[in-house]
Amino acid sequence: MPSSPSANRAPHCLCRGRSLRRALLVSFVITPSLFAQQKPTPKPAAPHRANEFTLAGLRPGLDSVGKAKRLYKSFSDPAKDHGEIVWEEACRKSSLILSYDDREKIQTIRVSEMKGSIDADCLAKSETAAWRTGHGLAVKDSTARIVQLYGPPDSKSPSTRDGQPLELWYYAFDWAGPDVPQVMEVLCTREQDGKPGRVVEITLAAPSL
Repeated sequence: MPSSPSANRAPHCLCRGRSLRRALLVSFVITPSLFAQQKPTPKPAAPHRANEFTLAGLRPGLDSVGKAKRLYKSFSDPAKDHGEIVWEEACRKSSLILSYDDREKIQTIRVSEMKGSIDADCLAKSETAAWRTGHGLAVKDSTARIVQLYGPPDSKSPSTRDGQPLELWYYAFDWAGPDVPQVMEVLCTREQDGKPGRVVEITLAAPSL
């Protein structure tokens, strides 16, 4: 008795069905691993960095002692000796120290905290602004503000001044090119009891220190 058409096709259909199920099973097993391999790896965020050009309104390596004198002509005559010129601002208890070369080109600018507390009455009458960096960092600011403005330092090292334990934050700006100030050093008090330190001195220099 001749077989029916459906009976002749049954083995072939059954075989094809099994192959399809195996293919689907393999695809479910392999595909997730492929996706895992192809998933892009996130790049770590680059740390915030900013270089600095000026301190106390002056740019080392570019500005002259003459410009500094014109800028601070309202101050009393500065002390001047051996390639260094110093202004003191009694109301704010801070000093501005410039070192210069034979052509009186400023090479290093330093703003430093002086001993003693600030006289509030004197400060109210003073017309002078605090000596700041171009980005706004000043003596007495917190170390948290340093990081906010410039990012983490290239290095930190222990230091002292007048017997006080301090920390030196070092920034190198050579990555910004040879025509900008190359080094900034910030001397700070150390963090204590969970409170950030504060700035006691800022130095900006044209050449490497």
